[in-house]
Amino acid sequence: MSLIDDFNTAVIRSKELTKRPSNEELLDLYALFKQATDGDVQGDRPGGFDFKAIAKYDAWATKRGTAKEQAMRDYVSLVNKLHQTYT
Repeated sequence: MSLIDDFNTAVIRSKELTKRPSNEELLDLYALFKQATDGDVQGDRPGGFDFKAIAKYDAWATKRGTAKEQAMRDYVSLVNKLHQTYT
């Protein structure tokens, strides 16, 4: 299988977890997915009291500069780890 196939399979598998991962793990999944699909974070950091949007923006920003292919590999690896823990 190609990396893109592995990544797409991991996206599907991430929705099949039987227990909810920690907030940190969910943010890492989000950040790696966004980096793999959209590249570096764009736009201004959200302000005000939208703490969820701020956390997601900050998590994605930590992946800045990571190549899309590396983000895909990291995402696949994290999903595999979560499946061992949460299924």
